[in-house]
Amino acid sequence: MKPSQKRARKHKTQPAENPTGEAKEASVTHLDESPSPEPPETTPSLNRGRAKKRRLRNNPSETTTEQQQQQRGGGVVSQRSSLPHHPHSDCNNNATTTVSPAAPSWENVVKVVPSMDAVVKVFCVHTDPNFSLPWQMKRQYSSGSSGFIIGGRRVLTNAHSVEHHTQVKLKKRGSDTKYLATVLAIGTECDIALLTVSDDEFWEGVSPVEFGDLPALQDAVTVVGYPIGGDTISVTSGVVSRMEILSYVHGSTELLGLQIDAAINSGNSGGPAFNDKGKCVGIAFQSLKHEDAENIGYVIPTPVIGHFIRDYEKHNKYTGFPVIGIEWQKMENPDLRKKMGMESNQKGVRIRRIEPTAPESQVLKPSDVILSFDGVDIANDGTVPFRHGERIGFSYLISQKYTGDSALVKILRNKEILEFNVKLAIHKKLIPAHISGKPPSYFIIAGFVFTTVSVPYLRSEYGKEYEFDAPVKLLKKHLHAMAQSVDEQLVVVSQVLVSDINIGYEEIVNTQVVAFNGKPVKNLKCLAEMVENCEDEYMEFNLDYHQIVVLQTKTAKEATLDILTTHCIPSAMSDDLKT
Repeated sequence: MKPSQKRARKHKTQPAENPTGEAKEASVTHLDESPSPEPPETTPSLNRGRAKKRRLRNNPSETTTEQQQQQRGGGVVSQRSSLPHHPHSDCNNNATTTVSPAAPSWENVVKVVPSMDAVVKVFCVHTDPNFSLPWQMKRQYSSGSSGFIIGGRRVLTNAHSVEHHTQVKLKKRGSDTKYLATVLAIGTECDIALLTVSDDEFWEGVSPVEFGDLPALQDAVTVVGYPIGGDTISVTSGVVSRMEILSYVHGSTELLGLQIDAAINSGNSGGPAFNDKGKCVGIAFQSLKHEDAENIGYVIPTPVIGHFIRDYEKHNKYTGFPVIGIEWQKMENPDLRKKMGMESNQKGVRIRRIEPTAPESQVLKPSDVILSFDGVDIANDGTVPFRHGERIGFSYLISQKYTGDSALVKILRNKEILEFNVKLAIHKKLIPAHISGKPPSYFIIAGFVFTTVSVPYLRSEYGKEYEFDAPVKLLKKHLHAMAQSVDEQLVVVSQVLVSDINIGYEEIVNTQVVAFNGKPVKNLKCLAEMVENCEDEYMEFNLDYHQIVVLQTKTAKEATLDILTTHCIPSAMSDDLKT
């Protein structure tokens, strides 16, 4: 079974055996950033895996009273206070009991790790869009996660901790006050969000966290946050066990990440990971839950954090991590290299396909061999030198750039070496992984609900296992199709609201709309305009699987108002289609 990754906020149940005997994890699947089902009416749960409060059992074998006092920084308990009271020994206690030297006070303990006071608890109220019923929102729910204060009166946390937020509040360590926060920027790809607080009292007496260098393997790390199991701050420790390009569950992208063996549990999301010098080397954001794996957590490293912060400071908003819009193939086979005209000392990767919407499509061609990127030679397996004794995927070089930057790409084409300055941009996907916090678009005519396909929509319709349960044609477009223009969308009939006018069409569900009255459907706004301006006697919708829907134009438009009233739908189209 393929291991699955999940964000650190989500608390999961134990894996259950399926009928085939294979253990099945109740966790977010690989590259799955789905919202959880709505909470029950009677007992609202913390959706999307935010930390829950749980009742702890009393365990006699756990920390003793004396140990608890020491952990609280209250000093070493005297012999008298640690023994049961005996009425006959009272007269001798004052003479025989000696007080041990006082342990460091709480203030002295704090000085050991001064940055812990900069770790805050994040309280967020979310209101997610309802992709299956796009004219309304889901029921709001609350979550708890972690964050930390940085310079410039700002706070960092995870993007999934404040996704679809309606209210965000922060509470400092040792404080009983929650301060209203403002979300400045959300980096979906890198799963980082930037917050601020307008109340000056929040910033009093707190020193911002300082960032350290990228740690080496086996370097000690300490993860600080507010995970499940209690309300106070929690500290877990481990070492850096791996460093590579990994899949970011929330962002559905691949960036540099650290793997550590420190426990990262629900609620740790957004908390800092400190090195042994007390400097932040990353942000906890997800963990691996699998029957064959234990204590595998992931941290967003400082290069990714620095890129996010500099991007915001440079553009006054988050613009994203650029990509090179190609699909490539390894060149490890010697016969393949000879066929492509490569010399024995040349290495690189072959371009399979190029995104039509990418700037690279103007200069690069399929079967070009990329030899280097910005002067760094690329190996036949697509890796580049990283640090001493380490190699990493060449996409790391691209992720260091900013949107709009240029890069020098050296290629081999027909045994000739060429160089191009390529402008880098964000990736335009036919089926996007996110909709950037906007409500979903929809259009209704004669009970037919038209909408666009996105990953959140697929998850809403088919659940977390949408990659197995969604229609094959939609999955094929999701995995392999490329947008031919920047405004292209995949438009489908989401459902049919039953009425007399659409008898016989009730079973049409999640089927792509190919054309309207013989004209191709480029996007949802294009379809809405063609329907609204249609003066033909009949409207004909050409759907996938060679289906057609024919409606009388005048009758369909008249029936739409009654259908909207019956289903309490405020408008026949979303606001973005009205402009």
